[in-house]
Amino acid sequence: MLRLIRTINPSELKIKSILISQPKPSTEKSPYFEIEEKHKVKLYFKQFIQIEGVSTKEFRTSKVGILEHSAIIFTSRTSIDHFFHIAEQMRVQVPDDMKYFCTSESIAVYLQKYIVYRKRKIFFGQKRFIDLMDVLCKHKTEKFLIPVADIHKEEISKLLNSNKINHTKAVFYRTVSSDLADIEIDNFDVLVFYSPSGIVSLYNNFPDFAQNATKIATFGPNTAKAAKDAGLKVDLKVPSPDFPSMTMALDHFITEQGKRNGI
Repeated sequence: MLRLIRTINPSELKIKSILISQPKPSTEKSPYFEIEEKHKVKLYFKQFIQIEGVSTKEFRTSKVGILEHSAIIFTSRTSIDHFFHIAEQMRVQVPDDMKYFCTSESIAVYLQKYIVYRKRKIFFGQKRFIDLMDVLCKHKTEKFLIPVADIHKEEISKLLNSNKINHTKAVFYRTVSSDLADIEIDNFDVLVFYSPSGIVSLYNNFPDFAQNATKIATFGPNTAKAAKDAGLKVDLKVPSPDFPSMTMALDHFITEQGKRNGI
């Protein structure tokens, strides 16, 4: 019996399209566009998740009193936006002597959107939450409120508890899956994820998704774990000692895939 063996054209194995599960960069100087030009690949940007504020009714069920606290800890601009939104909706007048602790200077500066910056007591760290701990430990008499999302890092509370810092976590916003109905998910050679919520959104939108030859790239250990738990094979994990950013890793990955396939 004559058997026909199909020869695969190397061009069929080349990475041609990559779906980035984030909004399109606002600047033309983004490294993503350099990758697009260098490797002649097409990058598509689509935000897989959205942030929604909780309703005042839902917040009231938490029985958290904003004015029962003397200081607020902000870990992102998003937490600032939703904190002041809830305060406004509930007609809570945040006192002038409220203290604000932010994980970075850029987050602290963002407070100017809602308060007169120079007239308030504002403290900030370098970037990571742990960098803020020295300052927090000097203000142990305060009662801290931390606005968080429904999905958040438990390490923050563990760190505060270990240092006996009085605090309350309260959910001010949540992460929800975006509507991805306009995407043909099987048309992409690589899918790039930045959070476990992105993996959840993938299956919420495409419950029958089968990875097959699709390459999966993840940023952060929690995202990689979520992908693995969902039954996906992770082909590119970032960051790594050699590639601290996703763009650096993708650049190298595309090059190596081309060499492997003789392209």
